[in-house]
Formats: sequence, structure tokens, C-alpha cells
Amino acid sequence: MTPTKKGAFGWLRHPGFLVAIGVGLFVGFSVYTFFYAHGLSYLSSDPKACANCHIMNRQFDSWTKSSHHTVAVCVDCHLPTSFIGKYIAKADNGYRHSMAFTLQNFHEPIQIIDRNSDILQKNCVRCHKGIIHPLLISSVMDRQELACVHCHQGVGHGEYVGLGRNDQTVGEIP
Repeated sequence: MTPTKKGAFGWLRHPGFLVAIGVGLFVGFSVYTFFYAHGLSYLSSDPKACANCHIMNRQFDSWTKSSHHTVAVCVDCHLPTSFIGKYIAKADNGYRHSMAFTLQNFHEPIQIIDRNSDILQKNCVRCHKGIIHPLLISSVMDRQELACVHCHQGVGHGEYVGLGRNDQTVGEIP
């Protein structure tokens, strides 16, 4: 048997082999990152999952001292109640948070984005609809200045705390 022109290791240059190596590396790094970041915990409702990343420690600590810590966990306020909506929001937030923290390009203090602010507002109204006047509910859903957190900013996390720095402006709406 005579060797081919490609040599004994010509199969190393085969496109299928290179694709397999690339896929293997991608899957390997993805699995490592998922376990390193405690990925399974994000599928739960455990508030400690929100503090997996050290940047959220102050928010977690302030929640443990808040008026809501005995009746609501993070997902009760910050995620939609529907099964599919909840996991879409978790995936969206997870992607954006991991990219922002990896690239270190997030605003300090961390600020809630509009679509998550809408989720938060709807959850406030859902839980407290028995004590909110019906006319106010329709106004609150349409006008940001009447958002519950405008007046009740410290309810979910106690006194407002920023993340990453100690020189935060008290009263700044996240």
C-alpha cells in the first residue's frame, strides 16, 4: 500500500474533521460556562440564583431586609407569570446580562430596561389589585409617571442601593 499525496495525516485537513473540532470546542466551552455560572439555578425561583453573579449581592441583601421578602421572590416581581413568557424573559435577561457582565459595558448602577419595567408594573398591579382603585389601574398601565415604583421605590429592595459603587444617588430611579 502506498501513501497518498496527502500523507498519513491527510484526514486532519478534511472539512468534516475541522467542523467536528469546532463544534466540539463550542459545546465544551458552552457546557463549562453553563456549569461554572450555575446555569441550572436560573431555571428555579430561588432568589439566591439572582445573586450568583456578585454584581447582584447588594440587591439580594436589600431584598432580604425589604417588606416583600416574606411574600415575594425575585421572579414574582421581575418576570411574567405565564410559563412561556417567564422563560422567554429569563432567556432574554440571561443573554443580555451575561453579555453585559462579560464585556463590562453596563450602566452603573444597573438600570431596569423598559420591557422589564413594564413586567414589574404589571406584577405590582396584579398582586395589589384589591387595594388599587380601578381608574388608577388603567392610568398606571399607560403612564410611566404613575408607575408604582415612582412612589414605592424601596418596597422590593428596601432602601435603594446601586451596584458596584458606594457613591450612588439616593432616590435615583433604576
